[in-house]
Amino acid sequence: MDIKELYKELKIEKDDVIVFGCSYGPDSMALFHTLLKLREQIPIKLICAHVNHGKRKESEEEQQDLEHYCEKHQVVFEYMKIERYGDDNFHNEARTIRYHFFEEIVMKYQAKYLMTAHHGDDLIETILMRIVRGTTLEGYSGFKKEINMGGYIIYRPFIEQTKENLLTYDRENKVPYAIDSSNNSSVYTRNRYRKTILPFLKKEDPRVHEKFLKFSKTILKANDYIERETTKALKKVSFHDRILINKFLEQDELIQQTILEDILENYYQDDLILINEKHITLLLNLIKSRKANSEVMLPNDVVATKNYNEFFLHRVLEEISHYEIELNKYTRLPNGHVLEEVLTENSNSNNVIRLSSKELTLPLRVRTREYGDVMALKGGGHKKIKDIFIEKKIVPKDREIWPIVVDSKNTIVFVPGLKKSKFDKNKEDFCDIILRYK
Repeated sequence: MDIKELYKELKIEKDDVIVFGCSYGPDSMALFHTLLKLREQIPIKLICAHVNHGKRKESEEEQQDLEHYCEKHQVVFEYMKIERYGDDNFHNEARTIRYHFFEEIVMKYQAKYLMTAHHGDDLIETILMRIVRGTTLEGYSGFKKEINMGGYIIYRPFIEQTKENLLTYDRENKVPYAIDSSNNSSVYTRNRYRKTILPFLKKEDPRVHEKFLKFSKTILKANDYIERETTKALKKVSFHDRILINKFLEQDELIQQTILEDILENYYQDDLILINEKHITLLLNLIKSRKANSEVMLPNDVVATKNYNEFFLHRVLEEISHYEIELNKYTRLPNGHVLEEVLTENSNSNNVIRLSSKELTLPLRVRTREYGDVMALKGGGHKKIKDIFIEKKIVPKDREIWPIVVDSKNTIVFVPGLKKSKFDKNKEDFCDIILRYK
């Protein structure tokens, strides 16, 4: 592989910071080695981010070997171990945890790029699995080579390479690696595709990965066009997070479906794996129903409601009257909204606040209102939270679970979506915490 060719699409400059995910497998170690070669040409800083999934006894030894390799080549080593999992699909949950960890490391070092070793064979497997399972149009494309995350770029330089190419590279360059024994297990869906379908396709055409890459790019182009048209349509059919059914039904069927997919994607975020084509059909049937008022239940206690000419999603909240949660990078709230920490944000709306940790006592928490709550306002003065609710015409049942962001001394710093405190910073001021409510 030609290193310049591999990274030619990126404008990598002197002193750029690159975080790369590395498992100590042959693919990620090939990535590691190409980045070392790139560093010989351009003085960059490399951060190796390693996740121990806690599923194999060999993992501890591999972590030590990788750490030693980093020390040998003067690469910063960052590490985490997943101590426990929930009830979700293992691979999906592990991926979510992995990327949250990667983003933390990107933010820690203010990295410009996050790189992973996904290659052409991975793309084939992903596309085939999604075709069988069913997904959105964009989902059928597999994954992108480059994703702009706002403050950094995710880049997959090996998308045009095969697994065999990477193994050959490792052999020729004497790159150390370990083979994950779980890759041979037929318990995991991806492994079954890898062991049975992929060899057949490669026998039919050794360059089949190029055909799948072309397919992926074609799907993404079509999806981009449809998304642009959907964005235009949404402005016509939505009002205050609700869909106006008469306007919705005027749209082309494909646009209708894409609007619903976008609504579900924004609502479910990392839990989108719970949604499939059946749920889209359910929502379409609900909207087109002759009943004036009707509901359908969706996963995770989400309710889709038709109320005359309006359609909207909401979460079952009757039993929730109090909560207190420590804020993470991504915090799902009981009212169905999300508070997330982002690297950059252009908006100055009441959904965004910029904070300096120097003025607060961390960690931040989000809780329900307490008797006598008062906030020091941006611009001066103080106001009771109760008065803010009245001023913004928040109905009583919503007030009970409305999120209030406080620091560890219980000082109110933000009423998401409604009001900012004196701690909010202007864009030109120093801030190291940006919260976005959506």
